[in-house]
Amino acid sequence: MSDLETFRQETRFWLEENGPKGLRGRTATDIEGVWGGQKWVPEHPDERVWLERMGAKGWTAPTWPTEYGGGGLSKEEAKVLAEEMRVLRLPQALVGFGLTMIGPTLLRFGNEEQKKQHLPRICRGEIRWCQGYSEPGSGSDLASLQTKAERDGDDFIINGTKVWTSYADKADWIFALVRDDNSGIKQEGISFLLIDMDDPGVNVSPILLISGKSPFCETHFTDVRVPVSNVIHEIGAGWTVAKALLGHEREMIAGTFGSGAKSKAPNGRSALSSLAVERVGERDGRVDDPVVRDDVAQTEMDTKAFGLTVKRTQDAAKVGHLPGPESSMFKVYGTELNMRRYELMVRILGPDALGWEGEGFDTFALDTTREWLRSRGNSIEGGTSEIQLNIISKRVLGLPD
Repeated sequence: MSDLETFRQETRFWLEENGPKGLRGRTATDIEGVWGGQKWVPEHPDERVWLERMGAKGWTAPTWPTEYGGGGLSKEEAKVLAEEMRVLRLPQALVGFGLTMIGPTLLRFGNEEQKKQHLPRICRGEIRWCQGYSEPGSGSDLASLQTKAERDGDDFIINGTKVWTSYADKADWIFALVRDDNSGIKQEGISFLLIDMDDPGVNVSPILLISGKSPFCETHFTDVRVPVSNVIHEIGAGWTVAKALLGHEREMIAGTFGSGAKSKAPNGRSALSSLAVERVGERDGRVDDPVVRDDVAQTEMDTKAFGLTVKRTQDAAKVGHLPGPESSMFKVYGTELNMRRYELMVRILGPDALGWEGEGFDTFALDTTREWLRSRGNSIEGGTSEIQLNIISKRVLGLPD
């Protein structure tokens, strides 16, 4: 018996023994699921049990080194683990920016003390992270950011505001870009800094979107004192770190919005396919309206093809391939695909898509309308589609300015 087959059998046995029955069949994506953190309140009592068991094994971050709380698995072993979890229909025990963004960035740029301080706590789900990049006057032109970091001995004094800070009201720590020097070009004099959200002077204001809800917040820093030792990489070299992390962020956004994973119906069909059958009707196993049928089929095929492409990139990342400019292609396509999916769902709903609340509208129709409104921001968050297309033209296709 091969070592990998032995690992599969041992993994299957462990998952059977330790995977809570109450969670089987539940989904977890980077938008839904267990984010952990000090403010986390489980939706299901088994979520905490599952997190503790997987965290103790290091299987919340299976390929991370064991000395930092990871599982130390090879890419082949990690693939086996994922396969066996799918067989038992077990969700990921932990999701969030700690695993998808700041964790990989610390593994690459953090010093030993920083890795040992933060990575094990990420793996155990003890700390939830948010991202402090955009500012009221610095969105797509991120390098124009003005949140100021003034040196005072062994500390920086931070003043400024970040905006569109996803889940800042639920986060324990924030990784932020701050300006420590205005003397050079705007990409210089920027540092990548880790800040405790409980530090005096950090205040958060939620932002409400047109959809009626929002993960976004404004984060205000007023004379916040942060140790210089919290700088990742080097003082003034934060732009290098920021670009590397953006590659991870774009792949995460693309995979989440482009896969359609959060829209699965109980019958195994996607929410789009189920809606088309329910509202348009079915004949001989096919959606009755040929125009709707073609649009649904095209969207489902595009979603499947895109999901497989993202999966190949994720597999490459497990063997050390760092995200490159191709992540911009994923971000553009994934978010545009998600908007197209919800546009089609609203069209199929017809007049029912006009509802907001009250009698006469079912919950699914109301949720779909709100998700359609929310999806309009997909082409803006994480870097606008226009900016991503510029990156693709210059760094992927090599086109002149």
